[in-house]
Amino acid sequence: MEATPAFEPDLRYPVGEFQQPESLTDAQRQECISAIADAPARLAAAVAGLTAAQLDTPYRPGGWTVRQLVHHIPDSHMNAYTRFKLALTEDVPTIKPYDEKSWAELADSKGAIEPSLALLENLHKRWVALLRSLAPSDWSRTFYHPEHGWTMSLDAVLAMEAWHGRHHVAHITSLRERNGWR
Repeated sequence: MEATPAFEPDLRYPVGEFQQPESLTDAQRQECISAIADAPARLAAAVAGLTAAQLDTPYRPGGWTVRQLVHHIPDSHMNAYTRFKLALTEDVPTIKPYDEKSWAELADSKGAIEPSLALLENLHKRWVALLRSLAPSDWSRTFYHPEHGWTMSLDAVLAMEAWHGRHHVAHITSLRERNGWR
């Protein structure tokens, strides 16, 4: 009799792959906004007490280091915040994609994490204030993503960005758990 292989979680998606909703209810939007509001504190807690060597540990084989993840999140969320503002002030703007892998290799993604933690905290204060100010009709506004070739509604982007923060924090917390880092 052959042994059944043990379940191995997909380290790339510790909270599961993103599932694009068709649209969101107001309650779902509020949950997503709360997740975005809570992301800076969750990230700070996830990296609290880590040593330099631990920060420079990849969260999975071939993956970014914890340090790179900490810098990536505000990079990504700055782009998302700008995309929201473009969609709110222009008719179906074409957004500028960025090469997140190359950004993660720049010098500022290899330095101290405290500036990125502070940036994320303050960026999210502004972003959440904007999100909470939107009228129901604003959530259907869209932008065009030329790299992917699709148009996204702000509803869809909100859900994706709420997932994005949870996704990367879970990379760090699951690494801590696997390695017994307290």
